[in-house]
Amino acid sequence: MSETDEEVHAKSASRSLFDLRWLIAGLFVVYGGLLIVLGIFDSEAEVQKADGIRINLWTGVGMFILGALFGLWSWLRPLRPDAPASVAAQSEERQPEA
Repeated sequence: MSETDEEVHAKSASRSLFDLRWLIAGLFVVYGGLLIVLGIFDSEAEVQKADGIRINLWTGVGMFILGALFGLWSWLRPLRPDAPASVAAQSEERQPEA
C-alpha cells in the first residue's frame, strides 16, 4: 500500500508540530508559583539580605506572568503544518490573477 505525497507530508508535519512554547510556559508557571510561595514565607533575615526586597516573591511573580504570556501566545497562535507543495501549487493555479 503506497502513501500519497500529501499523507507522507501530513505525517511528517504532525511529528514536527511539538510546540516548545507550552513546555516553557509550564516550567515558568511552576517555578514562578514555587518562588511566590517561598517569597511569601521568607524570614526577615532573608529579606534583609536582599536589602529589604522580597526578591523571591517578585521574581516568582515575574516568572509566573511570563509563563502565562507564553501559554496565551501558544493558545492564540497555535502551530499549523504547512500545506504540501502539490496542494499549494494547485491552489495557486486556480486563483485568477488581478
